[in-house]
Amino acid sequence: MAEVQNLQNAGCTMPPDLRETALPPIQNSPKVKSGRVIGSGTIQNSPKVKSARASGNAPTKKEEGISIEELHRLNQKNISAWKMKRLMNIIRHGVITTLDEQIQDSCNEEESATTIRSEFEAKCAARKIFNNVAKPYSKFIHMEDIMRFMKEEEAEKTMNQFEGAIETNRVSKKSLKNWVVNAFRERRALALTLDDTKTAVNQLHTMVNVVVGILIVIIGLLILEIATTKFLVLISSQLLLVAFMFGNTCKMVFEAIIFLFVMHPFDVGDRCEIETVQMVVEEMNILTTVFLRYDNQKIIYPNSVLATKPISNLYRSPDMGDAIDFCIHVSTPVEKISTMKHRLTTFIENKREHWYPSPMIVVRDVDDLNRLKISVWLTHRMNHQDMGERWVRRALVVEEMIKVLRELDIEYRMLPLDVNVRNLPGFSSQRLPSNWTACNNY
Repeated sequence: MAEVQNLQNAGCTMPPDLRETALPPIQNSPKVKSGRVIGSGTIQNSPKVKSARASGNAPTKKEEGISIEELHRLNQKNISAWKMKRLMNIIRHGVITTLDEQIQDSCNEEESATTIRSEFEAKCAARKIFNNVAKPYSKFIHMEDIMRFMKEEEAEKTMNQFEGAIETNRVSKKSLKNWVVNAFRERRALALTLDDTKTAVNQLHTMVNVVVGILIVIIGLLILEIATTKFLVLISSQLLLVAFMFGNTCKMVFEAIIFLFVMHPFDVGDRCEIETVQMVVEEMNILTTVFLRYDNQKIIYPNSVLATKPISNLYRSPDMGDAIDFCIHVSTPVEKISTMKHRLTTFIENKREHWYPSPMIVVRDVDDLNRLKISVWLTHRMNHQDMGERWVRRALVVEEMIKVLRELDIEYRMLPLDVNVRNLPGFSSQRLPSNWTACNNY
């Protein structure tokens, strides 16, 4: 029995008659669900990793989850408030788990074997998924490998999620690892955004409760005829004094509420550029927003100030471009420049999982009549939210560029300078550098 299960895990298929003989159904065993549900407590204790999809589930609630087919049909127009609340609870209180297609007579593993709570566990899960889905000794996952676990339509949608899979029709181990890690990061950022939004909503709810409570007290006093006209005049005069003292604060609170809930230019985890400084949103409150700079320095901006500044959101941007500038000597032959352009273009187009094809390599300018300024303009298959990955990919182009320039003997030389020496003092020293052996008899 164990050998048959190992063969099935390796990707072997069994004829129906042999499967019925080798794996007879158990009469008293409960029916196992298919693993196509998110937020379900029954999926969390799954024994084996068998699918490349991830889902979230609440560890304490055993309520029925939302099927993936139903999730695909949801949009902003037909979703109900009840389902939206369930999805928010799944994101905020659940964890990412790997779905599985269980076989009969399989032993249950611990919950920690299938949950993803850190980037390290995400990388481990990606490695297990790749080893389970790909064929033995294969370095890529192909379409037919994925179709063993899901339908053709779902397999095509899955392939479109990985970088470079559309052009090459295969998924590398690195692409799968990056996708799982990015899914974990986005899930964590979304959970933090929902928590901060809920905190801001609770703060706003508290302020509204205070205002409504004061109005109810005043109206109750008027109805019970306890408050007289003189009392109301006294209260109104005090309110004028309070408005004079806290009028600017009330204005800041109103502007911050409009900025946070109406404009909503960013979420927690988004990389933004404010006044030429790139920062990551760490925390959102009603009055302030906390950012993290590249050196992990916390910068706190009042929301009323942010409302008056232009904000560039890199996370919400589409696939972004990049530029690399360098200079060569003006006397470089045209044939070498053409060969350099061809080799750089070929290198970039061969990395289809990183960049779009047909990059632009142009001669932009001539400086000081002795150097040509050349620019390489290319477009990444991602935005600049992950700045580290952007610089890693850019470094690949720079290294290839240096290699091509050295092989073609393309260099940059300074202009010759005329040096006129006048009134040179007499040479009386006998000290010479150790490598000057030709001047010993001077």
